[in-house]
Amino acid sequence: MGNRLSTTQRFKRYTSGISSACLPAMSFAQGLPTLENPSRGTGGGIMETLRNYGYDIVLLVALLVVASMFIGVCYHAYGTYAEIHTGKKTWGQFGLTVAVGAVLLVIGIWLLTEATGIL
Repeated sequence: MGNRLSTTQRFKRYTSGISSACLPAMSFAQGLPTLENPSRGTGGGIMETLRNYGYDIVLLVALLVVASMFIGVCYHAYGTYAEIHTGKKTWGQFGLTVAVGAVLLVIGIWLLTEATGIL
């Protein structure tokens, strides 16, 4: 029975294993990448830097909005194309769908460009 460890000894052995497993990860912390500066630069102070990061976030959201618009137009055009083969729609309706979708995309891109220009 001399092999049995007490609860305290088991806890010490368990926690020493955890800390030795974490030490290599902590020693490589200096190799982490640095935060990239915003596209407009860091600015003269913390508020201007945060404003510049906010501008980059708004641009990213605008890009996601345009991408979702494009996917929506493509999805609708594909649905119209599929209905041509069942006889529910005509090629003229497909062309109109694509043309209106393209105009909506151009208007959406223009509006988002104007909106980000206000920032």
